[in-house]
Amino acid sequence: MLRRKRLNISLFYFIACTNFVFLLDSCSETNQDETAVMTEASTSLENSLDAILRKHVKELASDEYGGRAPATPGEELTIKYLVKEFKAAGLMPGNGESYLQEVPVTEIITGSEAVLKLRGSDYIRDVSYGDEMILSTYQERVVTEFNDSELVFVGYGINAPERNWNDYANIDVKGKTVVMLVNDPGFATGDPKLFNGKTMTWYGRWPYKFEEAARQGAAAAIIIHDTEPAAYGWDVVRNSWSGPQIKLTADDNGDNQSAAIGWITKKVAQDLFKGAGLDYEALVKEAAQPRFQAISMGDIHASATLRNNIRKSTSNNVVGVIPGSVRSDETLIYTAHWDHLGINTEVDGDNIWNGALDNASGTAALLALSNLYSRAAVPPERTIVFLAVTAEESGLLGSQWYAQHPLFDPALSVANINMDGLNVIGPMNDVVVVGFGNSELEDYLAAAVAQQPGRYVAEEPHPERGYYYRSDHLNFARIGVPALYAESGEDSREHGREWGTTRAQEYTDLRYHTPADEYDENWDLRGAIEDIELYYNIGSRLASSSDWPNWYEGNEFKATRDATAKRRTDH
Repeated sequence: MLRRKRLNISLFYFIACTNFVFLLDSCSETNQDETAVMTEASTSLENSLDAILRKHVKELASDEYGGRAPATPGEELTIKYLVKEFKAAGLMPGNGESYLQEVPVTEIITGSEAVLKLRGSDYIRDVSYGDEMILSTYQERVVTEFNDSELVFVGYGINAPERNWNDYANIDVKGKTVVMLVNDPGFATGDPKLFNGKTMTWYGRWPYKFEEAARQGAAAAIIIHDTEPAAYGWDVVRNSWSGPQIKLTADDNGDNQSAAIGWITKKVAQDLFKGAGLDYEALVKEAAQPRFQAISMGDIHASATLRNNIRKSTSNNVVGVIPGSVRSDETLIYTAHWDHLGINTEVDGDNIWNGALDNASGTAALLALSNLYSRAAVPPERTIVFLAVTAEESGLLGSQWYAQHPLFDPALSVANINMDGLNVIGPMNDVVVVGFGNSELEDYLAAAVAQQPGRYVAEEPHPERGYYYRSDHLNFARIGVPALYAESGEDSREHGREWGTTRAQEYTDLRYHTPADEYDENWDLRGAIEDIELYYNIGSRLASSSDWPNWYEGNEFKATRDATAKRRTDH
């Protein structure tokens, strides 16, 4: 209990005695009676944070909110709730006189009657929707189709000139259907000199692969699902890609995109390659080697007609601020995505994807932080921005729109701290940095972690899963803003690492992107509260300083940040 009391006292002092815990030693000395009072008050504060988190998660993840899909009645309830809570915390509107930033989106629902027809002189197969394949589209058309389209295996579907890698070299795929592997060659080989070794790169993510296929003029683009390199099972693909798909509305109705994008199971792929007279396993190995050459899949051609329901509408980012007392045009931005996958009417039984952990919990942390800052005895010198973004589950769309239409000058945005899923299984010793080794914000994190006895900073245990490219901090990074995504790890303080790892994997296997991700009264939020303390400490330190943390040398986003240095100097 001594460790817990020390943390509680730290957080109490953090709010009541100063603006950040790093000045704890400068506070006036207390006698034992005063310490007892502080401990009682800080314990009360911890209980209060526990209650706040539970209140918000229980509300946002309730069936009434329908899984919080963008541009649905669930969104209307969500943004109304967030605005109400921002006002209650004393936050000012972050977009002029409004708490909302409109995000134009298009919802596309592809009918499940779609069939992928594969035809060759010695091979005929109709691949069924759901169990064997998923097809969708980025084109905003009622009907999209590709007919008698030649199949081409393009390895990993990567064109990376800076890495001297081009799977599209010496082949024209215009009007053809490209078939490709998930992840990237570094993961496949484990070679640290190839891409980033086991750590997934942007080139391994499905959004990149579909974007590149469209740039190459492909009529359709299909990824072969494989659980290990994808880092999730087929159920995640089926659940995530069936039902409504959200994209930013395009001026050209998405006509520059492929007519169809989607996935097939590994079993279907193996059968297809066999039918084409190709050795699947051998080609998978060849595709991971430099200078791989794409290969036509014999005389097998693909066809499909997608009948789509199109609905253009407006979703919303929700933004509130605590204005800075000294340098109000300099900002620290906290983010969490409020959306989840909504309701899938194609599924029998429980068809509401409540998204309690992902990401009602992160949104609750955003609201809890807004309360902590509003209680601080000393106001921040820089403006604190609380940004709840939409459509993360659809490809980080809300944060992408914000990055393209920032409400605050990115050059004067000191940092982004992103929260995507809280720790609900108790205190952890390790604090994991997703995308470890990227920015100087990790130094601030290390200093904050040092205030929590027994905790330590660790690299993410599964860099091959590409989490760095799967949440909203990425879009801030792309515009140069140093972005931190850290969370509790798996080294359980009370049960050990094996227990923590098992529990984390259980969530991935059984609840991630399924209707089973629901609020549980038995959640242990002590670890979540410790993490919120870290986010608060880091933000308050930055908000009360004139520091401008940067990306580490060699990071791909540093040049963008450096290009804004003059604006900061002029400022």
